[in-house]
Amino acid sequence: MSHQSFRQTGQGRGMFFRTIAVLEKIIIHTGKMVSWLNLLLMLVILIQVVSRYVFSFSWVALEELQWHLYSIGIMIGLSYALTTDTHVRLDLLQSRFKKSTKAWIDILGLIILVLPWCYIGFSHGVDYVQASWRVQETSASPSGLGAYYIIKSVIPLSFLLLFIASVTRIFRLAICLTNGNKGESNGS
Repeated sequence: MSHQSFRQTGQGRGMFFRTIAVLEKIIIHTGKMVSWLNLLLMLVILIQVVSRYVFSFSWVALEELQWHLYSIGIMIGLSYALTTDTHVRLDLLQSRFKKSTKAWIDILGLIILVLPWCYIGFSHGVDYVQASWRVQETSASPSGLGAYYIIKSVIPLSFLLLFIASVTRIFRLAICLTNGNKGESNGS
């Protein structure tokens, strides 16, 4: 291999690592922005509880908004948790494995379980959202929320983010397996 082609390979590898880091930062930033919706969720719950128990009045729109805020937080939070490696796993079992075994389990789990789920969720989510936009879907309740199609647009977005988070995690774990722990940091 000539010096020039070796240098280009090194530059390509640097670009690859920067791309992974940028994608991870986008996911982390998105997750942090969405986490602020929890404050809005708490406020909506507080208003709903006070209106129900103090004034004996319930708002369907606020009840629906609660579920939408929960779902947005969970759907976007999945990619954030995977990127920052704060997702739930069986730590009792995993703590007994070597780092390389943990990495292989994560890689296989992501490839066999998560990536196909992301594909199915994204492809069906796009169809679901297109149908919702086409009919300008709203709540079945007259006093419910309008514009369900906007909220439903989070479904394919969340699966896309989870797919990106999974792929970057796989690359980080593969780098970790080949280079030691150098690829493990994720910019969080």
